[in-house]
Amino acid sequence: MKLLIVKKSPISGNVPISGAKNAALPLLALTILAKNTVKISNIPNVADINTMLKLLKLLGSKFEFKNNILEIDTSTINSTTATYDIVKTMRASILTLGPLLSRFKECKVSLPGGCAIGLRPVDLHLKALEKMGASINIKNGYIHAIAKDGLVGSEIIFDKITVTGTENIIMAAVLAKGKTTLLNAAKEPEIVQLCEILKTSGVKIDGIGTSTLTIQGQNELLNIQPFSVIPDRIEAGTYLCAGAIANCKLTISNIIPKHIENIINKLEEMNFSFEIKENEVTILPTDEIKPVNIVTSEHPGFPTDMQAQFMAVATQANGVSIIEERLFENRFMHVAELNRMGADIRINGKVATIYGKTNLIGADVMATDLRASSALVLAGIIAEGETKIHRVYHLFRGYENLVEKLKNIGVEVKLEDE
Repeated sequence: MKLLIVKKSPISGNVPISGAKNAALPLLALTILAKNTVKISNIPNVADINTMLKLLKLLGSKFEFKNNILEIDTSTINSTTATYDIVKTMRASILTLGPLLSRFKECKVSLPGGCAIGLRPVDLHLKALEKMGASINIKNGYIHAIAKDGLVGSEIIFDKITVTGTENIIMAAVLAKGKTTLLNAAKEPEIVQLCEILKTSGVKIDGIGTSTLTIQGQNELLNIQPFSVIPDRIEAGTYLCAGAIANCKLTISNIIPKHIENIINKLEEMNFSFEIKENEVTILPTDEIKPVNIVTSEHPGFPTDMQAQFMAVATQANGVSIIEERLFENRFMHVAELNRMGADIRINGKVATIYGKTNLIGADVMATDLRASSALVLAGIIAEGETKIHRVYHLFRGYENLVEKLKNIGVEVKLEDE
């Protein structure tokens, strides 16, 4: 499929933000540790969620997913093998490793795939599980993990901050014997929600929201009460960038403003102002878009998942912007595509220099990963003429009702077969 953005459009209105894909994925994996049918609301209906549900079904789970509400029963799981066919399309499938091993004491999980934005190895997950007493063998592209007598609580020090590694080991620790302490743990809002759900399910967990977490293992499966997935801060930031690049008034709703403070701060540096309410934010147009300097880092720093979108906005700033990508080594693949549309962006190692302001012109461009794709959409909103974005399946991995939401704010957009 390709996405056509037909002409330069003034935009305005309100975008309701969906549930966070990156919060929902570990929470779906968490249901493996539940003894009851779990009801989760505000789950985004995007490709990555459906892939994870397909994997849970393959393991033997039963579920009903309708109107963003999921009811899932994992008591019927009868397989502990996460096959390559599913895992190759989404790296978050690795999140089943911790809970499967914790509950069943043995599992096989294919080495993961997903976006081509860097190596993102899983060795940190495996070292931590070995410290907890697991035997790990990698053969034929599969991680075969065994803990015959169950996992044992341990002190885990992550060599570098890892979001999925933190989530995996939190879940592995739930049924481990004794106390597990995680040092240098990631602190993202998605991890905070995972910990809070565990706490309300009876797990003793301390240090929520900090880099040091302690989890007291328990000897029975969880009784998880109904809950709602937090809003998607990256989707929220993407639509704020849509308002910024078009220099229009645009409101996003159904959000938690605190979760996007680092995004708002950078847009304020670019001379935008905001109206902030309890669960909505409105970006206001400015007389001049100013250049910005950005260095990506772990939460609460500037999120790597917003780097591409800000690069698109920076093409419209009066002056030179500099963006340094410190987390992934291959996350500037959108630069060549933006340059095809008339941007002037130059790369030197991990640093991109954006020379603004440039007039963008519609072109045929290629989506290379989820967030790079959204940068091309933003560029297409203000480009003269027709922009054709190819391989847009990347977009549908993470943005719910994208076409409808764009149309509702005035973007002339349509999907076509290749």
